[in-house]
Amino acid sequence: MEDIQSQSDLYRSSSSSASSPTSRVPSSHFFYVRKPGSLTQPISFEDSPEWEDTDDADVRMDEEANIGGGGDSINDATATPISPSLSKINSGSMTSPPVVPEGGGGNAVRKIAGASIAWKNLTVTMKGKKRYSDKVVKSSNGYVLPGTMTVIMGPAKSGKSTLLRALAGRLESGYVERETQLIGSLTVREFLYYSALLQLPGFLCQKRSVVEDAIQAMSLSDYSNKLIGGGHCYMKGLRSGERRRVSIARELVMRPHILFIDEPLYHLDSVSTLLMMVTLKKLASMGCTLVFTIYQSSTEVFGLFDRICLLSNGNTLFFGETLACLQHFSNAGFPCPIMQSPSDHFLRAINTDFDRIIAMCKNWQDDNGDFSAVNMDTAVAIRTLEATYKSSADAASVETMIFKLTEREGSQLKSKGKAGAATRVAVLTWRSLLVMSREWKYYWLRLILYLILTLFIGTLYSGLGHSLSSVAARVAAVFVFVSFASLLGIAGIPSLLKEIKIYRSEASNQHSGAFVFILGQFLGSIPFLFLISISSSLVFYFMVGLRDDIGLLMYFVLNFFMCLLVNEGLMLSIACVWRDVYWTTLSLISVHVIMMLAAGHFRIRNALPKPLWTYPLAYISFHTYSIQGLLENEYIGEVFAVGEVRSISGYEAIGGYYQIAADANSKWRNMLVLLAMAFGYRLIVYVLLRFGLNKNVSSRLLLSHRKNNS
Repeated sequence: MEDIQSQSDLYRSSSSSASSPTSRVPSSHFFYVRKPGSLTQPISFEDSPEWEDTDDADVRMDEEANIGGGGDSINDATATPISPSLSKINSGSMTSPPVVPEGGGGNAVRKIAGASIAWKNLTVTMKGKKRYSDKVVKSSNGYVLPGTMTVIMGPAKSGKSTLLRALAGRLESGYVERETQLIGSLTVREFLYYSALLQLPGFLCQKRSVVEDAIQAMSLSDYSNKLIGGGHCYMKGLRSGERRRVSIARELVMRPHILFIDEPLYHLDSVSTLLMMVTLKKLASMGCTLVFTIYQSSTEVFGLFDRICLLSNGNTLFFGETLACLQHFSNAGFPCPIMQSPSDHFLRAINTDFDRIIAMCKNWQDDNGDFSAVNMDTAVAIRTLEATYKSSADAASVETMIFKLTEREGSQLKSKGKAGAATRVAVLTWRSLLVMSREWKYYWLRLILYLILTLFIGTLYSGLGHSLSSVAARVAAVFVFVSFASLLGIAGIPSLLKEIKIYRSEASNQHSGAFVFILGQFLGSIPFLFLISISSSLVFYFMVGLRDDIGLLMYFVLNFFMCLLVNEGLMLSIACVWRDVYWTTLSLISVHVIMMLAAGHFRIRNALPKPLWTYPLAYISFHTYSIQGLLENEYIGEVFAVGEVRSISGYEAIGGYYQIAADANSKWRNMLVLLAMAFGYRLIVYVLLRFGLNKNVSSRLLLSHRKNNS
């Protein structure tokens, strides 16, 4: 207890003592050491361990390549699963424990050709509206090697994800977002297989082999035939840990040289966290270069890291081997207490949010006595750690390693190729059909709602007959059918928003494109929309009692089908603008109400006010062309008897209720206008995705690489 109390007392160092070199505690205090051996061996506590010198790391580089200007560079490395310890470069480094692949030594694990990355004086500035704001990452130096796990750690808003994106934005690599979009109605194997079909060229058998390798690498064999679930899928699916591993496996399908992961432990419990990190360690042992961010970790997880980059407010407080980071904190006067996790200790020392807790504790001490032992000035601790690191041998060793990695120039990493556009369109179409067949809430339930609506409208306007007196009621029936059926399409907004999110997730790593997505979504929606149109049209047509002619019936079905295609494009375009259920729904309801008012039923089109309602509202309302075409289909060529000796045409009969054309071909022109609108709205979606909404976050970052001239 006295030893523990002596460690706690270190937190009570004042600002002056924390910054004074003479007052720093020597490195003979307790800290964590990982014993060489298997992953299952626990981390032990030792008092004043000896830092053993080991041989230099065998970093063999076949090819080298500088990426971009400044100090960023990347080197192809051999596929040997190494976890080098650079004792002469970085004092205090120790070798990482070997990882035994799943299945023991009997199963041959396919190696991954990792790559080395080195960056020097990397500064990231967020581009504001009028001027550049504060730098998010400031003069960062570092490197990563094949077969190792490098973690970027720091408190919230310290620049972790920004640095990760800056490194990943200019490399042929895999990037896993913090929150990735998965398709819950697909199984794990199906999801990965469709990802392989979208990304990889070659034969189907080769892609199946790659998928099985990714499933094995991420320990997903027991879940491969289980639905991913989550979201709006009706079946219970995977837990958050398995879902996170599926998102990583999707990137492994491309067999990237480097894998960047933003917060792999996000929303995971302790068991899932340890399983995730052991799986990633196994992946690193296969040769892959892993770089990821993390906020906090347990002692067991901390023992799996090879290198750590510690950030605070964009400043690098340490870069090097994990055990050397503990030594660095001890040298700076902040050794890790014996019963505290290293990551907890690091964040406690550099997280300025703890200052509010300290102030709160000071206010309570009058009534509660010595409420807390936490009494450290975080700002002073950050300055001390940064100054200590800049003058340490660890910083010099990073400079030396960067020089060794960049002293030769090699060829640039090349992409492994992609599937053709036609193949990706076919894959997206088939995947959409499969998803629609399984997600009953937004597809089959939508079909049921259309049938129910049509039944209500049909019973309301049933038995009208074919007399002249029924013309007004028939016009009203057609208007209500088209208008309310289009408005009911709003039920599909959540599914469209989900498709957009999946597209953005896939497009961020170049798995898909705007044109491929739109064409695949359009082709995939055709069978479903046609099923709605033919079922609803048949019910309405015969219940209302429209003209008994097969040709007229087929036109009615096609007209309503085109109306649904236009409505789907309109919903997709507005969903791309807002990307929010509430605002998308509100906007669509407003648009539909305006289109209904301008459709020519409440007031004939030639009587509408010209400046606004006729031009442009009446001409951009697809309700107008659909209703006009259906009424022309019903009344052009029809004759109504007036008394016993006189008769009038259908065009004359409907003239007082709705404005149509007397030409028999006018209904086909209205059909062409609807088809043009269907493609026009999707062209708007393409522009929004391609030039507006598809910009990656990294495009808003100004990367300025500044070389140190001293």
